Amino acid sequence: MTVAEFIPEPYPDVLPKGQVTWQAPSNIALVKYWGKKENQIPANPSISFTLDSCRTTTSLSFQKKEKLDGFFDFELLFENEKKKSFRPKIEQFFKRIEEYLPFLRNYRFLIDTSNSFPHSSGIASSASGMSALALCLMSLERSLVPGMTEAFFIKKASFLARLGSGSACRSIEGELVVWGSHENINGSSDLFGTRYAGEIHSNFKNYQDSILLVDKGEKKVSSTVGHELMNGHPFAGSRFEQAHENIDKLREILETGDLDAFTKLVESEALTLHAMMMTGQPYFLLMKPHTLEIINRIMDFRNSTGLHPCFTLDAGANVHVLYPEKEKEEVRKFITDELAQFCQNGQYIHDQLGKGAKEVS
Repeated sequence: MTVAEFIPEPYPDVLPKGQVTWQAPSNIALVKYWGKKENQIPANPSISFTLDSCRTTTSLSFQKKEKLDGFFDFELLFENEKKKSFRPKIEQFFKRIEEYLPFLRNYRFLIDTSNSFPHSSGIASSASGMSALALCLMSLERSLVPGMTEAFFIKKASFLARLGSGSACRSIEGELVVWGSHENINGSSDLFGTRYAGEIHSNFKNYQDSILLVDKGEKKVSSTVGHELMNGHPFAGSRFEQAHENIDKLREILETGDLDAFTKLVESEALTLHAMMMTGQPYFLLMKPHTLEIINRIMDFRNSTGLHPCFTLDAGANVHVLYPEKEKEEVRKFITDELAQFCQNGQYIHDQLGKGAKEVS
């Protein structure tokens, strides 16, 4: 599809008011995207696990303006409180997507949103938040465009979510989602995320993700700033090539069920992401001492037991522990007995692969 296909014809109907609610999950990238081009286009393709319990719930109430004033008119509640600090990001999002949703200045909106996990703590809250909002807005557009297909609805929601937060385009569907054009994945696109259609071994069904909250505070560096570090980064070209190669490797791993190869690839991707942060200008060190302690203990536990927990990281200090469902009992006991002590206030979240976003009645 092309960008032009997301620009609608004039709407035949007008909806005076209404409300819609969506829940959208977070996601955790196995092969990371780091660096982006103009208009939120990724510098390299990525593939992610869609989560289940870590999600954002967003209700969008809307009412047609009696007199058009040419402004975006919205109020935002986060966890039942007005959140002025979020307004600039929503304003920027509306500006980016107005061409594709030209009704935005015609309504007054109330956006009421909440997370099932701590905001800005290394869990992809912008991904789940922007995808939930994009889905709410698409529900409004669907009511104005009779005959819109479900496939188009999903693609456009992912396309819009990407313009709010790149990784948000991977939070519409599940369980594995590809974003970014890759020559060996049919249908992959820089414009939106697509459900991974390759063969997946039973080892990766119902995969588990326990998120260890090492630091629940605001991230030291925003994702936007982090991505900008790749502009002129001395290792950027090699990194982008590596990502393409690792997706090819991961395709084979997912088909064969090779858990040891999965561990090596996923952990290497996580460390490469942080290596890019540490070798840019300016440079950032986002891991904490407890992050490193957890990583070392996971590797020791794996070597001593023959089990298959592995770690991955986003651009922060928290650790995602990924492991097969059949090893859930032993790995979760290990987390409780050994790793919880390194989490802020002993907190962690057990999650697993999810099916994607859903509308809430």
